Amino acid sequence: MELKTPLKVEEILKLKVGDEVYITGTLYTARDEAHMRMIEYWEHGKELPFKIDYSVIYHCGPVVEKNRVLSAGPTTSARMNKLAPHLLKKVQCIAFIGKGGMSGEVREAMKGKAVYLAFTGGAGALAAERIKSVKKVYWEDLGMPEAVWEFEVEKFGPCIVGIDAHGNDLYSEVEKKVNARLRELL
Repeated sequence: MELKTPLKVEEILKLKVGDEVYITGTLYTARDEAHMRMIEYWEHGKELPFKIDYSVIYHCGPVVEKNRVLSAGPTTSARMNKLAPHLLKKVQCIAFIGKGGMSGEVREAMKGKAVYLAFTGGAGALAAERIKSVKKVYWEDLGMPEAVWEFEVEKFGPCIVGIDAHGNDLYSEVEKKVNARLRELL
């Protein structure tokens, strides 16, 4: 399935764990420092310089040279576990892209409005190929990997739905199967 930004809640709700998804449109990168800056803005009643509602947030610290993305592999999303619930309170609809999944608390906060898409770690060059342009960069003072980069992407992926908007979690399912198999072996 191809999702286009701005996202639509109806489309997010149709996605199920294991579905293959591609993103076309605007994508924002955000790691922990960017998440903390967003929360800081909200705590001080300031408006963000970009619109995250109905958007895609990619947990990524890209390598960019002269407005050309050289690499844009995912970072471990669990780094945002304590911060993502704050962000989820501020949106009606969002998709996260990253690697490794997120916590049960985040999964619960995602219900009815968000989806987590897994992108293969170590595939930074593949990701960079799908980025058509750098539209803008925000909060450059955080440094290249922590700044928020606004990219225009075309068929970014493949991504796999790791956590859907209904609370189903591919990572938890795999962990249960692995633990059951381990008990059989022991």
